[in-house]
Amino acid sequence: MSLNQTPRANRIHIGLYGKRNSGKSSIINALTGQQVAIVSDYAGTTTDPVYKAMELYPIGPVVFIDTAGFDDTGEIGKLRVEKTEEAVKKTDIAVLVFSCSNSVESCFACEAGGEGYDCFNFEKEWYEKLKLKKTPVICVLNKCDLLTEKQVENFVEAIKREFQTVPVIISAEKKQGMDKLKDSIVRNIPESYEMKSITGDIVKKGDVVMLVMPQDIQAPKGRLILPQVQTLRDLLDKGCIPICTTADNLESTLASLKEPPTVIITDSQCFAAVYEKKPKESLLTSFSVLFAAYKGDIDTFVRGAKAIESLTEKSRVLIAEACTHAPLEEDIGRVKIPKALRKRVGEMLKVDIVAGQDFPQELSQYDLIIHCGGCMFNRRYMMSRIESAVAQGVPITNYGVTMAYLTGILDKISL
Repeated sequence: MSLNQTPRANRIHIGLYGKRNSGKSSIINALTGQQVAIVSDYAGTTTDPVYKAMELYPIGPVVFIDTAGFDDTGEIGKLRVEKTEEAVKKTDIAVLVFSCSNSVESCFACEAGGEGYDCFNFEKEWYEKLKLKKTPVICVLNKCDLLTEKQVENFVEAIKREFQTVPVIISAEKKQGMDKLKDSIVRNIPESYEMKSITGDIVKKGDVVMLVMPQDIQAPKGRLILPQVQTLRDLLDKGCIPICTTADNLESTLASLKEPPTVIITDSQCFAAVYEKKPKESLLTSFSVLFAAYKGDIDTFVRGAKAIESLTEKSRVLIAEACTHAPLEEDIGRVKIPKALRKRVGEMLKVDIVAGQDFPQELSQYDLIIHCGGCMFNRRYMMSRIESAVAQGVPITNYGVTMAYLTGILDKISL
């Protein structure tokens, strides 16, 4: 990914759901004006969910999630449907696609809603799953070009009755009704995408902000990790004056300034050292703590960190990483946090580590979950993990909050 591209995790995720061969992939192609999704008359062309980052005028950067048909069958079909269920957790706006999969004559021979009208069994199930996640759902009647005016009218009336909403009528094949669908997507953009900022209200225009960048095996020569890049861009957008340095140059950088920086943002691994050297006038936080609020729920994370106090050698901790990478010598999640916890609690403390989408559904076996900042996830997906932990009564926190708590400065930093 080049630095002039919006990261996928920061894009609005638009998920398309429907039966096999309902035209989900065709809708993506029609919306974007590009052949970005494979289209075929063969049911089940889309298998695993396909994530495609695009620019959608007038919205801007989005990610389309092209899912497998939720009516898939067989053992492989069951696995595909499970992947589609995982995609629900990442979806900011859902497009629920309706189309007539039976012969038009037999499906609409009776009046809409009459005896034998059972076309919506799957749609009802998935509509409820999406609404349970508080996801905005746009109902779309596709392939209207294959139906008579009366059949379209019957179909619309049935959707209105069963789902209490008026569907957008389109033909992806003929590119009819696509502007109306775009308008509907715009109206359903979550407010959080307009309001959220990585640095929140900690900084304002004109503030001098010092960023203490790590230079270790996780951020090798010639590369900055994603949270640093995103935070730097956020500061520039706000009209701040960012100054970048490293932990070993912190004192000389501070000495070169006429006035102390308003805020110092550090790598969480340097919390203790930076806290000892920072001017008393300067606020202190970390990249991970900022992302705890930006991607998740900072209050829940702070409460969760307090569970560290009650851990024993018989406890079990889950550490969850958003990205997947080979274990590194200096890895904060796989090495440094487990080492610090065992030093505090005891060497017999059980620590499990998962990465990417391998997050357990059953969490009750754990006494604490420690999650990374989640820079690779969109907020919707991150919040689904937090909500799952809270629902099961398991404390959850994140890397930066954990490091601040372990170094005894959690109540002294800016959240």
